[in-house]
Amino acid sequence: MAEAYVVDAVRTPVGRRGGALSALHSADLAAHVIGALLRRTGVDPGAVDDVILGCCDTIGSQAGDIARTAWLVAGLPEHVPGVTVDRQCGSGQQAVHFAAQAVLSRTADLIVAGGVQNMSAIPISAAMTVGGPYGFSTPFAESPGWRARYGDQEVSQFRAAEMIAEKWRLSREDMERYAWRSHRRALAAIDAGRFKGEIEPVGDFDTDACPRRDTSPERMAGLPPLVEGGRITAALASPVCDAASVLLIASERALEEHGLTPRARIHHLSVRGDDPVWMLTGPIPATRHALRRAGMSIDDIDLFEVNEAFASVVPAWTAETGADPDKVNVNGGGIALGHPIGATGARLMTTLLAELERTGGRYGLQTMCEGGGQANVTILERL
Repeated sequence: MAEAYVVDAVRTPVGRRGGALSALHSADLAAHVIGALLRRTGVDPGAVDDVILGCCDTIGSQAGDIARTAWLVAGLPEHVPGVTVDRQCGSGQQAVHFAAQAVLSRTADLIVAGGVQNMSAIPISAAMTVGGPYGFSTPFAESPGWRARYGDQEVSQFRAAEMIAEKWRLSREDMERYAWRSHRRALAAIDAGRFKGEIEPVGDFDTDACPRRDTSPERMAGLPPLVEGGRITAALASPVCDAASVLLIASERALEEHGLTPRARIHHLSVRGDDPVWMLTGPIPATRHALRRAGMSIDDIDLFEVNEAFASVVPAWTAETGADPDKVNVNGGGIALGHPIGATGARLMTTLLAELERTGGRYGLQTMCEGGGQANVTILERL
C-alpha cells in the first residue's frame, strides 16, 4: 500500500502588518523557505516532481502562479513545474493534501508543498474588489443563482463569527479570556525556544512578531466591536500578517532513492463542506468525518491545531467534538501568532509536527475553517 511521508517542514517567522516581511515580494518570501527546505533535507532539487503552494488574493505580486515563480526565483531547475491552490484559508493545507494524493496515487514521488501570503502588500479579499462595485463585500453573493439558494443576505466572516458566539453562548468575556490564553501560550512557546527549529530566519528577523506581551482581558474589554452591537473585536480576530511555509512530501521509493528519513506519515486527509453562510463551522463536521473515516476517536489524538480565525471558532469546535482543550493549540493559535491566509495551513502543520516530536505524541490532527464553509482535516502520525 502506498504511503505519503513528511520529510521536513520549515517556515518563516510570522511578521506583523507593515513589519519585517512586508516589503518582501511574495515570490521571494516563498523562495526563501523553499531554498531552506532543500538545504535542510539535502535533496536534489532536480528530483522534485512539482511545487504546490497555497495563496489567496492572487493579484499583483501574488499573481501569475506564484508557486512556479517562487521556485524560479529561488534559482532552481526550470524543468520543475509549480501550481497555485486557492481553498481560501485552507490553501496551504490543501496544497499538502494534493501533494500527498499525488504520492498516494503513485503519480509523483517528491513534492514541495505549502503556502505563502503577504497580507501587508495584498490586503485580505483584495481579489474580491476587482471588477466591482458590488453591494456585498463578497461579490459571489450577487449571483442570481446564489440568491435563489441562500437569499439576499450578507455573507461575511465577521457575521459568521458573531453567529457562532450567539449559538454556542460565548460571551465577549469568555472569548477575551480565550484570546488572552492564546497570547500567553504563544509567548511561553517563544520564550522556551520551541519554534526555533521550525523557523528559517529572514535576515535578522527570527521570532514571530504578532503575540502581544502587553495584552490582557481588561485591555481587550476597551475595544469597540467589529460589527455594531456585536461581541467580536479586533482582539478576538487573527491579525493581518505575512509568512511562508513549506513541507517536503515523499513516497517510500523517494525515501529509499534519496536516503531520506521521514518525520511523519500522513495517516489521513479529507475535506468537507458546511453551510457557507455560517462559514466558520466547517471544522466540526469535518473532524467528525475524518475520525470516522480513519477509524479513530477524539481520544486517540495527542495534539490538535485548530485555526483561530476568531475567538468563537475553537471553543465551539471543542464543545462539539469533546476534544481536551489542554491538547488544542498548546503553543498558541492564530489570534496570537497570526493567520497569513495562504500560508497558515502549512504553518500549522509545521508547528504541529515539531510539537509532536517535543512531547512524544503519536497522532496530531489539524483542521481550519475556510471560505465557503469548508474545512480540511489532516492527521499526522509521528515516526
